Amino acid sequence: MSLRFYDTKSASVRDFQPLNEGQVKLYYCGATVQGMPHVGHVRSAIVFDVLVRWLEYRGFAVTTVRNVTDIDDKILEKSANSFAADFTADEHYTPREEWFSLAYRFENEFAKAYAALGVRRPTYEPRATGHITEMHELIHTLIERGHAYPATDDSGDVYFDVRSFAQYGALTRQSIDDMQAATDADPRGKRDPRDFALWKGHKDSDPITASWPSPWGRGRPGWHLECSAMASKYLGTHFDIHGGGLDLRFPHHENELAQSAAAGHGFANYWMHNGMVTYEGEKMSKSIGNTISPAEMLQLADARVVRYFLGQAQYRSMLDYRPDSLTEAGAAVERIDTFISNARYRLGAAADAITATQVPEAFGAAMDDDLNVPMALASLHDTVRHGNASLDAHEDGAVAKALGQVLAMTQVLGLDDAVADSAAAASEEAKVLDILIQAQLNERAEARAAKDWARSDAIRDALASAGITVLDSADGARWTLNN
Repeated sequence: MSLRFYDTKSASVRDFQPLNEGQVKLYYCGATVQGMPHVGHVRSAIVFDVLVRWLEYRGFAVTTVRNVTDIDDKILEKSANSFAADFTADEHYTPREEWFSLAYRFENEFAKAYAALGVRRPTYEPRATGHITEMHELIHTLIERGHAYPATDDSGDVYFDVRSFAQYGALTRQSIDDMQAATDADPRGKRDPRDFALWKGHKDSDPITASWPSPWGRGRPGWHLECSAMASKYLGTHFDIHGGGLDLRFPHHENELAQSAAAGHGFANYWMHNGMVTYEGEKMSKSIGNTISPAEMLQLADARVVRYFLGQAQYRSMLDYRPDSLTEAGAAVERIDTFISNARYRLGAAADAITATQVPEAFGAAMDDDLNVPMALASLHDTVRHGNASLDAHEDGAVAKALGQVLAMTQVLGLDDAVADSAAAASEEAKVLDILIQAQLNERAEARAAKDWARSDAIRDALASAGITVLDSADGARWTLNN
């Protein structure tokens, strides 16, 4: 089966044909860094991380760009209403946190969340504030082609003229007359209330640092313009895939497509959108208290378990969180890890030479079919079951094959890279603990060989009192920590 992806623009599943043989250029929308990351952000990042991993598995060289929106109305609003956290002020004055400091602080929080959940860094991660020149060039092109105009009210705003572009609404298949007015700027200078801002003139209420000189006066870019400029800068004016959350289809991606196409750019060949995360079937909302953050999830479960949960659904579907969701995901991850551990123990030194091999045919067919992760996970767990049966039957060749396949699948799904901040230290501690316990197990084995059952039982009971269970088998004794 060839690779097939659902394309939002055509509303159909299409065979994937890259613009350049063997290469894929992908842009997906990153965060507007005005607050802590929420589960929608990290689900989207995991979806496109899996997409990149699968494209690479299929032999493509992938260039990935994920932007950072570090200038925005919400960032300025949060800054204006904030106070510098580490400033000792007198009773008369407490400074606010500068907008660029606030944005950078939350950008770092996103980076930590991505890293903890195994989301690999993109090829490049541009910031909007670093691409003002490219944005001016795009605005100039749109004005010259008759698709944009400076406001005549001395505001310094520049707008995209939606009625000048006949294909406006093509991504979401809407008629202009059915659309709501754009609310990203004061409408008084607009020809049509649906015209959206390409450039926003500086206001006295905003800090001067949040503005740049332009042919239309000091100001800052509109949100939609930023992504078009950055995508074209690093991927060219025609590239393979544009992705993001379902909530970005309109107006953000619709406006991106319109301004880029109106400038004469081919822009994205495929549009891919991931579904939202709900809480027991309801939209998450802070006002009604049914939210959970990635940080809260990581306090409840291991990073690999959180990654498994957030990545387990078909990417276009809604992912529903329930209080027992992480427990179920944890049990699934434990089944995988238990097989890997048992297989490595059984194969001994030979296991060190086993690395990720080819994925099973069923797993590959599922991933090729619009990233059908649920079916791919079914193949993963089926392989684990066959591997466990082979362990029971002492069929070491079949165990080795299953282990290689399982490692390949977990690698594609990114489960191997989801690591908590303390994982490295914990790994070292586990090694030391294993050495100490193995010494006890060796002493116990000697006692059993000498039929000193009292000594053998005493060692087992001492370990049990410390929360360690001894597992006896035909291959020897092993240990595990009690949950």
